[in-house]
Amino acid sequence: MPTVKTAKAAPKGFMITLRRSPIGTPQKHRRVLSGLGLRKIRQKVTRPNTPQVRGMIGKVGYLLEVQPQ
Repeated sequence: MPTVKTAKAAPKGFMITLRRSPIGTPQKHRRVLSGLGLRKIRQKVTRPNTPQVRGMIGKVGYLLEVQPQ
């Protein structure tokens, strides 16, 4: 009987929490946070696992806490 390899499923989305204040950050980084839907510290949002969202997380990751769902 042939062995079937199963691909590990990518996470369906991300739980993103704003951990640091965007005060003093570049305006582009603040716009990225706005695009993710984050306004207040400790606010949590859920976003899908897409290349666009991963790129936004990469740009402002120093302000965020990200958990896979």
